[in-house]
Amino acid sequence: MLAPELQPLALLGLGFLLGLRHAMDPDHVVAVTAIAARTRRALPAALLGIAWGAGHTLTLWLVGAAIIVFDLVVPARVGLALEFAVALALVVVGLLNLNHPSHVHSELEDSPERPLARRAFLVGLLHGLAGSAAVALLVLATVHDTVLACGYLGVFALGTLVGMAVVTTGFTLPMAAAASRLTLSPRTIRWATGMLSLGFGLWLAWRIGWVDGLFTESPRWTPH
Repeated sequence: MLAPELQPLALLGLGFLLGLRHAMDPDHVVAVTAIAARTRRALPAALLGIAWGAGHTLTLWLVGAAIIVFDLVVPARVGLALEFAVALALVVVGLLNLNHPSHVHSELEDSPERPLARRAFLVGLLHGLAGSAAVALLVLATVHDTVLACGYLGVFALGTLVGMAVVTTGFTLPMAAAASRLTLSPRTIRWATGMLSLGFGLWLAWRIGWVDGLFTESPRWTPH
C-alpha cells in the first residue's frame, strides 16, 4: 500500500503510461503514419508526431478540463459527431496521399515546420477533441479531486504526445530500410498508407454514422 503522499504521484505516472498506450489507438496510428509516409528521415518523422501530439494535447486538455471542472455532460449525438469528424479527417489524409504527384519530394526533407507539420497538428486537434470527453469521464470515475484530475489529464496528454513521436519514428526507420532493400518507391509507400487511411476512415464513418446511430433517431455513444 502506497503512502498517501505518494498516491498522487503514482496516479500521475499511471496517467502518463496510459497516454503512451492511447497513442497506439488504430485511428491515431493510421492517421500519423499516412502523414509521415511523406518523409524517410527519423527527425522530420518525430517532429510530425510531436506536431500531432501538440494538437491532440491542446484540445484534449482544454475540453477535458472544462468537462471536469464544470461537470459538463456531452450528448451522445455530439460525441458521435466529433468521432465522425475524425473519420472524415482520415479520409482526407488518405486522399491527399493518393493524389500526391510522384515527382514531388517529401515536403519535410528541407523544412520540417512546413505544410505536413500543420496538417498533423490539425488532425491532432480533431483527435484530441473527439477523445476529450471519453478521457475526462474516465478520470472523473476514478479521481474525485478536481486539481488532481486536471493534472492527470495533462500528463495523459503528454504521454500521448511522446508516444506519437515514438510511433512516427518507429514507422519511418523500417520503412526507409524496406524501401532501400526492396526498391519500394516513396510513391508506393504513400499509396499504401493512403489506401489504409482512406479505407479505415470510410469504415469508421459507416460504423459511427449508421451502426452507432449518428444519422438515426437513436444514437448510441459509448466513450472509449
